[in-house]
Amino acid sequence: MPELDDSIKILCVDPGREIFRQLQDVFADSSTRVILELSIGRVLERFEKDDFEVLVIASAALRSNQGVGIELLEVVSAKSPGTRILFLINPKEIKLAASALKAGSYHYSKLPVSSEELKLLVESALDQRPRYAPNLLLKSSKKSSTFESMVGGSTAMREVYRQIRQAAATDIPVLLSGETGTGKDLASQAIHQLSSRKDGPYVPVHLGALPEDLVASELFGHEKGSFTGAWEHRLGCFELADKGTVFLDEISTVEEKIQISLLRLLEDSTVHRIGGVKGRKVSVRVIAATNEDLEDSVKRGAFREDLFFRLDVLHIHLPPLKQRDGDVPLLIGHFLKEFNRAYDKSVVGISPECVTRLHAYDWPGNVRELKNVINRAMVVCVGDVLLPEHLPGRLRDKQSGRAMVSLPVGSTLEEMERELVKRTLDYTGGNRSRAAELLGISRRTFYNKMDRFNL
Repeated sequence: MPELDDSIKILCVDPGREIFRQLQDVFADSSTRVILELSIGRVLERFEKDDFEVLVIASAALRSNQGVGIELLEVVSAKSPGTRILFLINPKEIKLAASALKAGSYHYSKLPVSSEELKLLVESALDQRPRYAPNLLLKSSKKSSTFESMVGGSTAMREVYRQIRQAAATDIPVLLSGETGTGKDLASQAIHQLSSRKDGPYVPVHLGALPEDLVASELFGHEKGSFTGAWEHRLGCFELADKGTVFLDEISTVEEKIQISLLRLLEDSTVHRIGGVKGRKVSVRVIAATNEDLEDSVKRGAFREDLFFRLDVLHIHLPPLKQRDGDVPLLIGHFLKEFNRAYDKSVVGISPECVTRLHAYDWPGNVRELKNVINRAMVVCVGDVLLPEHLPGRLRDKQSGRAMVSLPVGSTLEEMERELVKRTLDYTGGNRSRAAELLGISRRTFYNKMDRFNL
């Protein structure tokens, strides 16, 4: 989903503007934004550009074409289930209210409505809305939350994107580090696709999955008869990737003899096949990846220092998911769309209880684990909303423990308070009422603190 300001947004469809003005007055002292739309026909266009927590519709907006209006309510209800729809009707239009409720409206009320009642209706709608349910109508989400094939809008990931663009502008070796499942393979592909070598081949080699006796052949190729089983000559990945990019995943797993051969290749750009006599010049960009601390491996003598320095010209670290604030909802929305297409399903959202568990979990397997969890949930889900019962046992049967907030000594009280409010909101999956309850303050006080800290 795109980066938006954190205020509540209400879209009010009101040809007469009276309800719009009333909403503005009711929420004048809060961070709530009220946006006016005069025509029901422009609502979908609004949802294609922005998210709205509440949609308030005056029945006058449907009088000219009730059929189109009811159809639109059905679309918004299905495609943006996180939006609560309030329908305000004239007393003589009760049948229209019934149709609106069937189409997905959360609630209706008769006009005129007092300011106090209107405020209660909106606040009740906010409290009852799903805490995470992506707006599938949004057209701009990919632009603001994805980079090549990578998904994430956190500060940590924006820094990774900057480094990837920097790497793509050069032809030097790149070392990608990070825990298992953080997306090092996607980062490598992004560097290749953005580089001048994008029209050349991209050859990934997962070294950790290869038997030791096949690594040399996979990398450098071999001549016919060079060893038992070599029935014909074979090109290695460096020859296959000529004028392109080689991605060496789990580089820390290769033995020293292979490390020496890799170092020689990097120094003279020449491939020597096993059993061959002549070397072959290649033009290959090398990107290596590791989930281990290579510097520590060098100190222990498990990895050659000279090869490390050749690979570590530009180092990009992929952060673990627990350090990517705000990216879990983006990734969930991305995987929902992906698996809806893959399994021909129409799951549109996730229950608040399910979201709380997903947010509270530490994700030791990072993005890969989250993807597998959503995949499993989509397979077993028979409805249109993911529930806790669809999650694996480690998330369903117990909470991961209360989240901890750590701050360096020297932090100001204001910094500590801001971090506590932010972390509590993250822990509850965006549920403001629950966050206020955990902090022992009123919801209004909590909203004021969100405004104060720009959260």
